[in-house]
Amino acid sequence: MPSYAEVVAELRAAGCVFAEDEAVLLVEAGGDLEALVRRRVAGEPLEQLLGWADFGGLRIHVDPDVFVPRRRTEELARRTADLALPGDIVVDLCCGTGAIAAFVRASVHGVDVHAVDVLPEAVACARKNLGDQVYEGDLFSALPETLRGEIALVVANPPHVPSDEIVLMPTEARDHEPRRALDGGGDGLDCVRAILSEVADWLRPAGSLLLEVGAAQGTVAVEACLARGLESVSFADPDSGTTVVVATAQPGQDPDGSSDRLSTS
Repeated sequence: MPSYAEVVAELRAAGCVFAEDEAVLLVEAGGDLEALVRRRVAGEPLEQLLGWADFGGLRIHVDPDVFVPRRRTEELARRTADLALPGDIVVDLCCGTGAIAAFVRASVHGVDVHAVDVLPEAVACARKNLGDQVYEGDLFSALPETLRGEIALVVANPPHVPSDEIVLMPTEARDHEPRRALDGGGDGLDCVRAILSEVADWLRPAGSLLLEVGAAQGTVAVEACLARGLESVSFADPDSGTTVVVATAQPGQDPDGSSDRLSTS
């Protein structure tokens, strides 16, 4: 079995920025350390090897071939939790492991969380973290009709990498996470537009949509929200590099997204 120092050296040679920290986790994981190191050096995500990810202080179960929750997405999860109240219905779209929903549920007593993903592997993984209220399907079509018009918060970290930029992503994402969880189409906002086409019909009056988008996509995403009659603002966190868009339905807004009032702040 390789020593800790040998593991660090191998990881560092492979370009792992946090080689020392990763070595500790791989050693503590038990099992065939040499095989784990070999797979990590080959580019497999650390979280998939360990079977878990640290997300906002929670240990989130992660299966192979499922999108790994990023630390930068904790900003989206925190903003969602800050807006949620006990008894609110919160829906996590494009949920992956269900990390955002799990964080909100752990942070807000009595919140009612639901999650959706189109990929069956992600749904199976999210159920390990959340239980039964995880649905397989394409965005809102997977939700029970009883939630229509009742949701306080819809939150999503949708696929938002422009198709042409997938090739530029690190090997661990490009080769070991499902492309459908990454590829957002030509400008990266195809899934955002799909969400916006239906969200007003599912939110309760004054309910909100929270989205994570790329740093260069914030302005376009806000404009798309405004075009659907949602009061919208984007927040850029300089520490994490995360851009979060918060869009709020107006009282009296029609299900098609029309409204007499459009503004931004």
